[in-house]
Amino acid sequence: MLANPQDVVVLHGDMHHDNVLDFGACGWLAIDPKRVRGERGFDYANLICNPDLSTAIDPQRFRRQLEVISEAAGLDRRRLLQWVLAFAGLSAAWFLEDDALEQASGQLKVAQIAAFMLDA
Repeated sequence: MLANPQDVVVLHGDMHHDNVLDFGACGWLAIDPKRVRGERGFDYANLICNPDLSTAIDPQRFRRQLEVISEAAGLDRRRLLQWVLAFAGLSAAWFLEDDALEQASGQLKVAQIAAFMLDA
């Protein structure tokens, strides 16, 4: 995927639930952008991987969120699953570096769900 990126844009780079805030009259805004370039699906993968552990590893929620994002963003479902798998692995590695084993385990469970859905 990195060798052949599709639909390359400027990304937020850290798009998740804690980085989107309601600023009242200004509406909902994303904060703390990392300003990187890459494939559009990367930012969406973070949304799927990032909520609390019990939410992120619920297969029904995962499947529904994947469907909603794929349709609303016009992303290929399989490609988005590949990004989720890659992002969850990267996130698990970061957690392991910090000895955060519970969080790493959660991300590996997200990766397992994505891998299972890729094979289905």
